[in-house]
Amino acid sequence: MSARTAPVRTAPVRTAPDEVRTVTCVGAGVIGGGWAAYFLARGYRVRAWDPAPDFGTRLRHLVDAAWPALTELGLADGADRANLTVCATLAEAVEGTDFVQESAPEDLELKRRLLADIDAVTADHVVISSSTSGYPMTDMQTDCAVPGRTVVGHPFNPPYLVPLVEVVGGERTDDDAVTWASDFLRAAGKSVITMDREVPGFIANRLQEALWREALHMVDAGEATVEQIDRSITDGPGLRWPFQGPMLTFHLAGGQGGMAHMLDHFGPSLLSPWTRLDAPELTPGLRDAVVHGCEDEADGRTVDDLVAERDRQVVALLRATGRA
Repeated sequence: MSARTAPVRTAPVRTAPDEVRTVTCVGAGVIGGGWAAYFLARGYRVRAWDPAPDFGTRLRHLVDAAWPALTELGLADGADRANLTVCATLAEAVEGTDFVQESAPEDLELKRRLLADIDAVTADHVVISSSTSGYPMTDMQTDCAVPGRTVVGHPFNPPYLVPLVEVVGGERTDDDAVTWASDFLRAAGKSVITMDREVPGFIANRLQEALWREALHMVDAGEATVEQIDRSITDGPGLRWPFQGPMLTFHLAGGQGGMAHMLDHFGPSLLSPWTRLDAPELTPGLRDAVVHGCEDEADGRTVDDLVAERDRQVVALLRATGRA
């Protein structure tokens, strides 16, 4: 009796990044809804699913709230909110899709289960991307049958306006999946950082977290109010960062000697106890101080009011810096 020959498995053929037509958004919260609005504005057909029974209503509200800013920036040919399909099941949502963007809450066990569920019902050639804010894909892809196509695609809020997406794979991710995801997101109009290695929190969130922790310390110690902290950025270094970022900003601070002079001259001050990078204890008093400070700064404006105001300002900044 002759031995059977094992079937030859051919590499899956993915849709070319610039020929993607249908994307799936799993999770319809602030981030997932923002992704859906963005993909719709770029002319894609979007299929969406979320386990919440009323997610369709909330998702359409998020898309409608984002649409004025997206319209002002300029919609792609074929962009239409009618291209959104609210699906009753996960399997229905991934049917015929070219790409999946998962945006579930930041809970590791939930992410593992959900990615495994998505993996089980999605064609093997389709790349699955996670909007996680800090988990490495290595920790999330553990239960996937086809982990090679899973990547992190970490956006910045709101994803329908802020261009940045950080892409990185896990230990079991195929290099070509990372490349494909990066190429697709660039084709979709995103500014993509393809990271060389996994780093908890990625790049932008680690930097943002350092500032956030120090801000909480200052409120807790009575050193600054919430409003003072926000103005210290919006009316100070925040005006320079959209153009050249923190590193080139310090390079210019070194004068003609550039960063070399900056480091040689101010290097010793790095040892000064200016900042406290360990997170403060989030006591009820600190929590209330931050919450009340934000309410005072909002000055009666609702979340929808603030979102619309923020979006108008981001649109203006994107245009001023040549990003739109």
